[in-house]
Amino acid sequence: MGDEKKLEYCTAETDGRILTVTIDRPERMNALHWMANEELAGVFDDFAADPELWVAIITGAGERAFSAGNDLKYQAQEAGGELKAGPQTGFAGLTARYDCAKPVIAAVNGVAMGGGFEIALACDLIVASTNALFALPEPRVGLAALAGGVHRLPRQIGLKRAMGMMLTGRRVGAEEGERLGFVNEVVAPEELLAAARRWADQIVECAPLSVRATKQAAMDGFRHGMIEDAMAARYPAIAELFQSEDFIEGPLAFAEKRSPQWKGR
Repeated sequence: MGDEKKLEYCTAETDGRILTVTIDRPERMNALHWMANEELAGVFDDFAADPELWVAIITGAGERAFSAGNDLKYQAQEAGGELKAGPQTGFAGLTARYDCAKPVIAAVNGVAMGGGFEIALACDLIVASTNALFALPEPRVGLAALAGGVHRLPRQIGLKRAMGMMLTGRRVGAEEGERLGFVNEVVAPEELLAAARRWADQIVECAPLSVRATKQAAMDGFRHGMIEDAMAARYPAIAELFQSEDFIEGPLAFAEKRSPQWKGR
C-alpha cells in the first residue's frame, strides 16, 4: 500500500505512480464548500507538478455519494448566503483545470449531482458503481450547470441526448450513463475502486509522455473545427515526447522483445 495523507476535507493516497483522492465529507454527501474546493485544488496542483505521479483517481467517501455538488446548506446557513469564489481551477480543482495532461479517473460510488457530475465530466474516464446516479438538476432550483456541465455533456454524448438531461434535470443511472456514452464501465459497488485501479494500471503500462501527448492533442484539438486544422496545430506535449528518452526506449524495447522501462522523460 502507499502513503495516505489525511487533509481536512479529503484524503490523498499515493501508490506507485497512482494518486487516489477521496472527498471526505460523507455527512454532507461529499458536497463541497469553497474551503474544500481550495483544498482539493491544492492536491491536484501537487499531482500535476509531481513527476513521480502519472494518473489520479477521484472518488467519494461512504456509500451514498460521489459528490452532491455545491454545499448549499453551508452557503445558506453557515455562510449567511454568501457565495465565495473558489479556486481558479474550478470545482474540486478540476472543472476549470485545462492545462493538466495527466489522466484523471472518476470512480463514482453514488450520487453525482450538479457540481459532482461536473467533476466527473471533467475527468478523462468515468467508472461507476451500479448505485451511481448522475444529474444536472440546476434548472430545478433556478440555477444552471456553469462549472462546465452545459459544455462538456453535449460534447461527450451529443446535443440531443445532453439536452434531454440538462433541460429536465432528470436523474440517470449508471447503466443508462454507459449507454449514453459518458460512463466507461459499470461495476458492483464493492468492485469500484479495483476497477478504477485496473484502468489506471493499464494507463501506467503505457509511456507517460505518450499518454500526455495523446490527451493534450485530443482535448486541445477541440479548439479547431476542422480535422486538418487540429492535425496541423502544435501541441507542446508532443514536442516533449519526441525529445524524450522514452521515445527511443519504446521502439528499442519492442525490437529487443522486452518490457519497456519508462522514465517519463
